[in-house]
Amino acid sequence: MRLSKKILFIVGVFGFLGFIAIFLIGFFYGQSTQLNASTLLLMNKNSDVDYLFSPYLEAWEIVHDQYLEQPVNDIDMMHGSIQGMMGSLGDPYSAYLDPEEFREQNAPLEGEYTGIGAWVDTSGEFLIIVSPMPNSPAEDVGLKPGDVVKKIDNQDVTNLDPSLVLRKILGPADTQVLLTIIREGEPDLLEFEITRAVIPVPSVESELINKHIGYIRLYTFGANSYDDFSQAVTQLLGQGADNLIIDLRNNTGGYVDSAIDITSIFLEEKVVLIEEWGDGTTKDYLTSKDPITLDTPLYILVNKGTASASEITAGALQDYNRAILIGTTTFGKGLIQNWIPLKGDNGAIRISIAHWLTPYGRQIQDLGLTPDIEIEFTETDYYNNIDTQLEKAIEEITAD
Repeated sequence: MRLSKKILFIVGVFGFLGFIAIFLIGFFYGQSTQLNASTLLLMNKNSDVDYLFSPYLEAWEIVHDQYLEQPVNDIDMMHGSIQGMMGSLGDPYSAYLDPEEFREQNAPLEGEYTGIGAWVDTSGEFLIIVSPMPNSPAEDVGLKPGDVVKKIDNQDVTNLDPSLVLRKILGPADTQVLLTIIREGEPDLLEFEITRAVIPVPSVESELINKHIGYIRLYTFGANSYDDFSQAVTQLLGQGADNLIIDLRNNTGGYVDSAIDITSIFLEEKVVLIEEWGDGTTKDYLTSKDPITLDTPLYILVNKGTASASEITAGALQDYNRAILIGTTTFGKGLIQNWIPLKGDNGAIRISIAHWLTPYGRQIQDLGLTPDIEIEFTETDYYNNIDTQLEKAIEEITAD
């Protein structure tokens, strides 16, 4: 029997509605099951967290109830708790910075801070002077690279975390700080009374050597470094420079984006670094700016103080045979940190999120970059105003 079109239409409509009804029932049942499962998972997770933190909350209450000096400072206790949590990771680059430390750490990268004017290394056991800044109070009194801070205002600070030692050195402009220094080769401790000042942090210094060699000293990879550096490159090329020497010695790094931008001046459409996460996945970071020069010979000066963002730039240019590295093996900081401000002006956590590799996949953590031409720059050379590494670069250019 043939059904009429009208009956077929009605059957079709009710069939479709039946399908929709079944689909919706299945969908909502599935959603209900999923929600129940999610709710149970969340409840279990919260239960685990409550159990995990019960000793902490118990200790918190004991301190409030029984500690001798009351009232305790809850904010300081909270900050100290976060500091302890970050310290338990065993990673020297992951840390908690309280609000003041966070401001102090960011200041040099933004172009100005108040202090004595010296690049320092806080990653080791002691606070070490990496390099005085040009025309700074630290340079004026005679602080040298490698100086170890022993005392501040006659108080021994060798048992303190170097980041806390740095805080003691910083202070308002026009105030004095007395540093007692351990210097290699000196049998006695040295004392320097330094007047703090507002320090404009130099990003770039440049000059034309022998009328055709452009020399650029890059101090940090800060917020304005690309603009300053690209301007210096353009000016030197315009003055007739046919070779460039880039001085990254004692440049402890800065912003990764700045390193990518500066590297882009000399490369076109290339990978600058590879980010590698803990699960083995990777991400390539490509050049980000238009190149200024793709063929001007480059020589990069490096040493043990060349770290982090400096190694990104030097490593990429070395991989592509775009530059010759001269000096000593670099620091070897192949980790990327993320700075995450905490809500309510409670400082920030700095946490290692990935390794970075050179474009050809070299892992430099704790290894550093090996220069193409290895040559020492000794303390004796420094005191005698002889820069053997710079002279070697000029020699290589002249020989060509």
